[in-house]
Amino acid sequence: MSLRERGPGGAVVEAGEEAAAALAEPDGPERCLSLLPWDRFSAWLHCVCVVGFDLELGQAVEVIYPPHSKLTDKEKTNICYLSFPDSNSGCLGDTQFCFRFRRSPGRKVSLCCFLDQLDRDLPVYLKKDPAYYYGYVHFRQVRDKSLKRGYFQKSLVLISKLPYVHLFRTMLKQIAPEYFEKSEAFLEAVCSDVDRWPPPIPGKILHLPIMGIIMKLRIPTYRDKPGTTPIVQNMHQADAQISMALPTVHEVDLFRCFCPVFFHIQMLWELVLLGEPLVVMAPSPSESSETVLALVSCISPLKYCSDFRPYFTIHDSEFKEYTTRTQAPPSVILGVTNPFFAKTLQHWPHIIRIGDIKLPGEVPKQVKVKKLKNLKTLDSKPGVYTSYKPYLNKDEEIVKQLQKGVQQKRPTEAQSVILRRYFLELTESFIIPLERYVASLMPLQKCISPWKSPPQLRQFSQDDFMKTLEKAGPQLTSGLKGDWIGLYRHFLKSPNFDGWFRSRQKEMTQKLEALHLEALCNENLVFWSQKHTEVETVDLVLKLKNKLLQADREQLPVKTDTLKKLQTHINDIILALPDDLQDILLKTGTT
Repeated sequence: MSLRERGPGGAVVEAGEEAAAALAEPDGPERCLSLLPWDRFSAWLHCVCVVGFDLELGQAVEVIYPPHSKLTDKEKTNICYLSFPDSNSGCLGDTQFCFRFRRSPGRKVSLCCFLDQLDRDLPVYLKKDPAYYYGYVHFRQVRDKSLKRGYFQKSLVLISKLPYVHLFRTMLKQIAPEYFEKSEAFLEAVCSDVDRWPPPIPGKILHLPIMGIIMKLRIPTYRDKPGTTPIVQNMHQADAQISMALPTVHEVDLFRCFCPVFFHIQMLWELVLLGEPLVVMAPSPSESSETVLALVSCISPLKYCSDFRPYFTIHDSEFKEYTTRTQAPPSVILGVTNPFFAKTLQHWPHIIRIGDIKLPGEVPKQVKVKKLKNLKTLDSKPGVYTSYKPYLNKDEEIVKQLQKGVQQKRPTEAQSVILRRYFLELTESFIIPLERYVASLMPLQKCISPWKSPPQLRQFSQDDFMKTLEKAGPQLTSGLKGDWIGLYRHFLKSPNFDGWFRSRQKEMTQKLEALHLEALCNENLVFWSQKHTEVETVDLVLKLKNKLLQADREQLPVKTDTLKKLQTHINDIILALPDDLQDILLKTGTT
């Protein structure tokens, strides 16, 4: 059984597809005239910000591009504080990291219909969360005696709804050094390049020109087999442009991030799976953000459904909400660097303390899980501070395999592939029994009648699910022993289960609606209308029109031929009615 986020099986034509076609042909059709300026840019980025340091004002947004981009005061404040490392981090030179912050509500998107359509083809863990923005930062701090402060400090920040950390990091590496030399005119040229990019269509090889270089990449789709990444080959350009193939748009270097605590990777997987409150204390924003993103990705292809902040500061608008002691810590993963948090978050149940992340050149020493009371300052030794007892027995094989890799100087990319496959197999072994049980809640196709509303899904029963584990549990695909039942009981109370089950419910309900639509199409509706009154026939026409609208609006998994057939049925029924009713029904829309 697949863990992939299943999507619509049939193509339903809507306005967004026209926008996609127009966007895909930059210099082409007249349809482009219906696009607003900067729509291509907006499909990838919300805006680009430059954050500088003013002696009187502190951190301040100096430039927002394009100039018409809208940010609320609260959003600007968050961007200001999250774009600079804490002063104790001591980041000299160039530093890259990312952050995530809440969007202010109520903003409309000119291409929302089109962007929603692209979102449907993504794996569940790459779908946009409309409530959040990502900030991708390239921070420069160098000595400059001509400035009062003695240092040049500035950040170039890309604000986007897309979680494509590797793509935007690569882009910043290309443009940030030159921006710091050439300033605003260069930024305008960069944004003009982005405004010529094709739309972020999943599954297609995309060529993205940026300041004389072409980035070549592929965004995954929900149809991809989990754990596989189609290779994007470097192309040979006939002209002078240099090309660069990106192996991924969103993945981080998993092994590098987990190396400081890799003896505890299985326990960390459990904590993330269960949505437990987690703090990553790191020496710099780059290490904190990388580690938080690695944690969130370790349960892929499940979506981590709680909040996570790759870099979190005391100035964050949610600081009080997340650090209060008046209630239990929320289900969130925070990445922090300020020593103040060692005291403020001392009551949190699980804390990961990491030192400087270096490329592993030697076998890390075995580090025991430490008690929380031993964590007093940010200077405490690296390790995992928790009283949590894992449900599953430790898998010694993966530790030995990774240790052997370090001894044999296996490239960190290869180590990451091994680790990613391990997490994937562990997650799939855990979720397949749930997938199998939830699929059994679907009514049989013979229960679907065209003349009745679609049947409801059966209720999820924890007891019934637990009974299935004896014969069809994770033991079928995993050799790991332990308290799997206890892990499932805990998971069923977590935000990750809630998010996963809601997604499955929606998907199966849409499937039932689609099957109901097909059942209607297979009936002789004209014959039915001839045996019923005009009032009943008009009622049927309106209901069928609503069905078509629903299929379009919700992108139901219906074949295009089925929709055409239903439209033909509607037209035939209307033409059999008196002229006055024909005129009314042909003009009548649906709600």
